[in-house]
Amino acid sequence: MPVRKPMADADPLNGQVSDRVKAQRQQRGWSLEQLASASGVSRSMLSQIERGEANPTLAVTCKIALAFGMSLAEFVDVPGAGVAIHVVRTDDRAALYRSDEHCEIRTLSPLHLEKDVEFYQVRLKPGGSLNSAAHFQGTREFLTVEQGKVRVTSGTEKSDLNRGDSASYRADVPHVLENLGKSDATVFLVVIYQ
Repeated sequence: MPVRKPMADADPLNGQVSDRVKAQRQQRGWSLEQLASASGVSRSMLSQIERGEANPTLAVTCKIALAFGMSLAEFVDVPGAGVAIHVVRTDDRAALYRSDEHCEIRTLSPLHLEKDVEFYQVRLKPGGSLNSAAHFQGTREFLTVEQGKVRVTSGTEKSDLNRGDSASYRADVPHVLENLGKSDATVFLVVIYQ
């Protein structure tokens, strides 16, 4: 039986998919059998893809990406292939996540990107608060107070912060930001999902 060789004329995207499958699988400590079970793609096909001997169809690539909890775009993203600078304009109404009489939340992260880090500007009216349910296990938030005085509550712990103060805290428990002052408070908030 002849020995199969990697496809000589494979395009860079196929190489990216092969490398990505192997890297993501090894990063998670999964065997080929575990990935096969999670994705519904046969072990032999996955092995051929990792060795660059098979060019997966779009459907197969989607199944593999979903098994890793990734979108297809994120999974096949070739570094440097897209736009390097993503801008969120100050007047972009799509970036306004929430706006009511107590609180305004504006996302500063590009909306179309899959991400495990999100960046927000939060404005709280006097007496206003942002009450959040627990996020996924391991999630943390980091904030810096730009203006005003706020109280951060994470689970049963509380801390009062003034202009220029920063705090990090668990966000996988119920958590609250409250404006303690008599004028608007503005904070910059980073959410990191693990």
